[in-house]
Amino acid sequence: MSVMISNCLAALGRRQHSYALLGLLCLPLAPPSLAHDPEAAPSPCARPAADEALRQVLRRRPGHPIPVLRYEDDFICDDKHIPPANYNLLGDPIPVPDRWRIVDSFYPENLYDPYNNNNPLKGDKPIWGEDWFFSITAISDSVFEPRRIPTPVGNASTDRPNSLDLIGQGNQFLFNHNLILENVVYKGDTVFRPPDYEVRFTPVINYNETHVDEVGALKANPGAGRTRRETFVGVQALFLDVHLRNVSDRYDFDSVRVGIQPFQTDFRGFLFQDQQFGVRLFGTRDNNIFQYNLAWFRRLEKDTNSGLNDIGQALRDDDVYVANLYWQDFLKLGFVSQATIVHNRNREKGQITFDDNNFIARPASLGLERSRNYDVTYIGYNGDGHIDRLNLTASFYYAFGEESNGTFVNASTDISAFFAAIEASMDFDWTRVRLSWLHGSGDDDPFDDKAEGFDAIFENPVFAGADTSFFIRQAVPLIGGGRVALSTRNGILNNLRSSKELGQSNFTNPGINLLGVGADFDITPTFRFSFNINQLWFDTTEVLEAARNQAEIDKDIGLDVSGAVIYRPLATQNIVLRFSAAKLYPGQGYDDLFGDQSSHSVLANLLLMY
Repeated sequence: MSVMISNCLAALGRRQHSYALLGLLCLPLAPPSLAHDPEAAPSPCARPAADEALRQVLRRRPGHPIPVLRYEDDFICDDKHIPPANYNLLGDPIPVPDRWRIVDSFYPENLYDPYNNNNPLKGDKPIWGEDWFFSITAISDSVFEPRRIPTPVGNASTDRPNSLDLIGQGNQFLFNHNLILENVVYKGDTVFRPPDYEVRFTPVINYNETHVDEVGALKANPGAGRTRRETFVGVQALFLDVHLRNVSDRYDFDSVRVGIQPFQTDFRGFLFQDQQFGVRLFGTRDNNIFQYNLAWFRRLEKDTNSGLNDIGQALRDDDVYVANLYWQDFLKLGFVSQATIVHNRNREKGQITFDDNNFIARPASLGLERSRNYDVTYIGYNGDGHIDRLNLTASFYYAFGEESNGTFVNASTDISAFFAAIEASMDFDWTRVRLSWLHGSGDDDPFDDKAEGFDAIFENPVFAGADTSFFIRQAVPLIGGGRVALSTRNGILNNLRSSKELGQSNFTNPGINLLGVGADFDITPTFRFSFNINQLWFDTTEVLEAARNQAEIDKDIGLDVSGAVIYRPLATQNIVLRFSAAKLYPGQGYDDLFGDQSSHSVLANLLLMY
């Protein structure tokens, strides 16, 4: 019983303190009397004085104050008496070598349970020394995707009788599986500050399989057939992070990171969201109100069909320089503002690059099909947060610079393009309703000395339904314009590139306008239903008319309708099942390009995480 009293007192505090509610918290553990030395004179703290004080706490009449009980010299007394000086209820504390011994005594090691408090594979205790930790995260990401997309064919490649048009059968099926193994070794106490050192290595093992109805759609050689199966191992992270210094008592800091690392220039991935080789200096100021980044990246070549980094090839002659500043609670409490400057320097003129399927990637097969250099600077403002009940995300970019020659003219052109996107939402109990608007400027004269179509460096937007949307997720080929697409896979801009992984930015493009509505319904903590409806238009169509040699193409792309169901049976991210479907109801512009083509996609995704 004395041990239980000791534990209770230890939980409430140490010596020479008063506790007004001690009896309410600990009296159920108290013995019927407080023993003392029988040889000594009767203690004023012994029964009945102390016991009566305890009973008064338990049996307090309404409206009467609670007696104050004090802990003095390891003994409980009421506020009128002093206990014997030689009485020690708690005893001397027992020293413990380190806190990990305590963890070991309560929780046995369990390598299979990622949530157990004593798993050395999840950073719950040091792997060596006092503060060197290791953490591994394993993710299995499987995608099953039937779809129907306008598919180009040629007279020399089609094997279907009476099928000599530009567009063939568009049924396709994709299976893609990534096994991601993130390994992190770090040193230091990361509760209040960054680690002193961190080394991260993330290999990804990919298997992808694609089936189509037309030969020549997967490989440049029609003899390759209608099925493609490939495996690839990429490295998505390999860096060293060093904590340089703390600059305040609240652990504002400066750190540097060198190697292949993830980086995102804005909140929604509109401009540059990728894992590239680079050097990044970053940190915080003024109690984390300000965060900054100064970074340089040199882009890696990518595997064509998996999109993963290919470290077996030389780095591209394509540099990205970034400087940005985040300001917490600027303009409004709960809203984060960011100012950013990004410069993209490309020196790949004279290079001719084919992808793994033997299609030309640089330069894109569009216009004069000439390689080029370009320097473009992006000045942007981004905001994310809430203004009272309104959740708001906003991005604005202006791009300017120069390219050595244009897409349709053999002379240098000046780049001047705009981008804006706003998504507002509001929560009503278990429902979030949102409204999305986006504008990317288009080039209304492909033959002048100005390039006015906005293009990103490497976009991966989380916006307007994200990859649930048909038009954002799928790369719809621009038939007649060569091996280029209206927009790249997992992209929203109509940039007419060969691919965002291997191609160059293209500022001679038709641009895009989007207006969308959507909602998320959290039916239960484990089950969510979402839907999105986006109306899409080209900003201009002159570039499309020049590429297709086709007059009077309408601006209306169509209505993109999509829905998704997300189920997390454990109410965590360890098991996530997602099923989505999307259909594009074509507008006049889509019909002008592809005729009466049905376009839709279905996605089933299973994610398992350790």
